[in-house]
Amino acid sequence: MAKTGTTSQGLREAIERSGYYPALVAEAVEAAVGREPVASFLVHQETTFDSNEVRRHATVLVLTGTRFIVSHTDEQPAEGNTPTGYATTSTESVKLARISSVVLSRVVADPQSYVPGTLPREVVLTIGWGAVSRIDMEPANCGDPNCEADHGYSGSSTADDLSLRVSEAGDGPETVRQALEFAQALSEATAVAGR
Repeated sequence: MAKTGTTSQGLREAIERSGYYPALVAEAVEAAVGREPVASFLVHQETTFDSNEVRRHATVLVLTGTRFIVSHTDEQPAEGNTPTGYATTSTESVKLARISSVVLSRVVADPQSYVPGTLPREVVLTIGWGAVSRIDMEPANCGDPNCEADHGYSGSSTADDLSLRVSEAGDGPETVRQALEFAQALSEATAVAGR
């Protein structure tokens, strides 16, 4: 891990390099982090296409000694009573002990020839802390295709507060590497916080 000053400075530089409203994003992130040292971070800028519009989003993940901080910024086009476009920035601060899962999915090409240490083609980082849960329900059945009895419902509850996909093709190998490093640092920090 880098020194605190270097990591905080690196975070600011990464936000500025993303080019996505850096003053706005940096102010929101720095206010959420406060005076705590930054242990690790990931800055992800994504462009999406929505009908005839191009929209950009920025997600900044920060790990401190006690918290996981998520900042997300979206831009919105001018519409109705709003003559100019606008941006919305939100931050959430989560105590490390609240994080219940850190899931890292790796997609590798040509798995039979995989060499340890090779970067995956893409990674999906999913983090759950119980703020958002999804319940998928369906009618239960007994397996008998002729049965007409009501067997109630079965379902599953999934906590997926944050899911972030990073790919080598779209984001570059350095961003994939940073996502892997951040996932490892967060996983290690939550293991210690959960004791």
